[in-house]
Order: sequence, then C-alpha cells, then structure tokens
Amino acid sequence: MIGYGLEATARAMVAKGKGILAADESTGTIEKRLKSIHTPNTEENRRAWRQLLFTAPGIGRYISGVILYEETLNQKADNSKQLVEVLTAEGVIPGIKVDKGTKPLAGSPQESITEGLDGLRDRLTEYRNLGARFTKWRAVITIGDHIPTPYCIQVNAHALARFARLSQEAGLVPMVEPEVLMDGTHDIERCLQATEATLRTVFDELRAQGVSLEGMVLKPNMVLSGSEAANRAGPREVAERTVQCLKRTVPAAVPGIAFLSGGQGDDEATVNLDAINRLPDKGPWELTFSYGRGLQTTPLKAWGGNPANVKRAQEAFLHRAKATSAARAGAYTHEMERESVRA
Repeated sequence: MIGYGLEATARAMVAKGKGILAADESTGTIEKRLKSIHTPNTEENRRAWRQLLFTAPGIGRYISGVILYEETLNQKADNSKQLVEVLTAEGVIPGIKVDKGTKPLAGSPQESITEGLDGLRDRLTEYRNLGARFTKWRAVITIGDHIPTPYCIQVNAHALARFARLSQEAGLVPMVEPEVLMDGTHDIERCLQATEATLRTVFDELRAQGVSLEGMVLKPNMVLSGSEAANRAGPREVAERTVQCLKRTVPAAVPGIAFLSGGQGDDEATVNLDAINRLPDKGPWELTFSYGRGLQTTPLKAWGGNPANVKRAQEAFLHRAKATSAARAGAYTHEMERESVRA
C-alpha cells in the first residue's frame, strides 16, 4: 500500500501558484546550452549555473520542486552546503532524473526506447538517501511517416510504469513523462491523435503494474501543431485540444499535470499555459508547468558565464518564474513582459 507521504509530496509538487524547474539536462544537453553563451562545459560551470538558479532569492514563491541531474545531487554550493539542502531550506522539493536516455528501438529504429531500468532499484535507494523526494523518467514519441507505432507506444509505456512502481516502492513520487515531440510539419489534429494514444496506453500500464495514481505526477506535452507546420494552431485551440485529450485519458485520481515546454520558446510556453488555465472547465487536476528551456533561456543569456552577472541572471529567472506562475493561474498578461527584470 502506497503511503500518505507520497500523496502529500505529489500534491505539494503541484501546489497552487507554483511549478517545477527542470534542471536535469544531461552533460551533452547542457553543453549545447553553455555553448550558446560561449562557456566551456566543465563540471564547475555546470555547478555554477545550477547554483545560480537554486539560490535565486525567493525561488520558493514560484517553484515547488526542481528536477536534478545525478551529478548535481552530489554537488555543493559555495557555502559548502549540498545543493539539495539549499533547495530544501527554501521549501523546494528536490527530484532526480533517473532514466539513462534514449536509444533506437529494436524493430523500429526510426523510433526510440528509453533505457535505465537495469539497476534502478539500487539507484533509487541511493537517491532517496541523498535527499531526493521524487523521480522523473522521459519517454520520447515521434510523429512522422507511419509513426508512432503501437509497438513503440506500448514498450515505452511499460517502461514508464515499471519505473513508476519501483519509485513508489522506494518512497519516491514518480513524475511520468511521455513526450510526443513537436518536431515536424504535422497539424494539431495529428498531435492530438498521437498524444491520446500514448496517454491511454501509459495509464493502462500504470494500472496493470499497481502504481498509485494519487502518488504520481504526469508530465506530458501540450497538444500542439508541429514546430515546422504551416498555420500553427493558436493558444485557444492548443488549450481546448490539450484539455480535451486529458479528459479522455487521465484519471481524476492523478493530483496534477505539469506540462513540459517541449521546445516552445519562453513566450509560447507561457501563453499556452495561460490559455489552458483560462478555460472554464479544465478538468479536476492542478495544471502547472515543469519547464527547462522555458524558464532558463533568458537568464542563461543574462549570465553569459560571467560571475559578475549572477544577480542580473537571477532577476531574469525570477521574472520568468513569476510570469509562468501567473500563467499557471490563468492570470498572465503581456504587460508582465514589459516589466523590468530589475524591479
């Protein structure tokens, strides 16, 4: 029987007015981010960047939890405190990415399967001892010619459910992330079909493997037109199609849904989240955010790898978090973007 503690943590992760910062970029992914500001991808620079985010004054006003990369779980701040302790002191729940990335799927190599189940039980115990309170596993579903296949959706859903069950047994809340990529020229209807098929299969597997729905958080994509599509759907249609899809597939027992930004820019991710939360009937769940790029792009540019710019970058991050928090309540306005980040 899954304990009350997991349910309480899951609810805290999707608390009103707050969302989750995804700072779990792999070493390869963060290299691209750092390269964009001409900063070497060293362990010290990765630590400095994440410390900048985690020590932003008042981070806990807008951020309920942070997804960490394994390296970060063991790192210390300049004051010699573990970065996990820094977050906890601000009332922010530390989490950890536990999958090992994607590989070509045997039998359908144009699609992907996420790896990392081998040895996961032991790793989860270690992460829990290091201070993590939730976990995250990402599955990738691609839209293209004759894909996604039911086979790809099924094997990724099975792995997500296996990960979730193991996490709960270790006393950790699983954040289940089935991402239908926005890459491509497909229209919003194609994304709706693929997302609905994916979520339906994921929840079939979660039930089959005995995962407590009350003790988990879902991290899905929004239903969007492909990034290269002509006449991409606007925020109102994105909101309506996304909620329509969720109502068809996600049980009311799930406490909250934390959308990924999925390659959307800062503005698009914020405006779409706001449109979702403005709908008069948006379902029984808390609808929040779990953004990486959507919260980090602007402050990363402000930092530029220069220690002298830390305060400026933190202000930019908090400004972005405040705006996204407003969108999470359906109260975002474009006027917020004209506010000075130095206010």
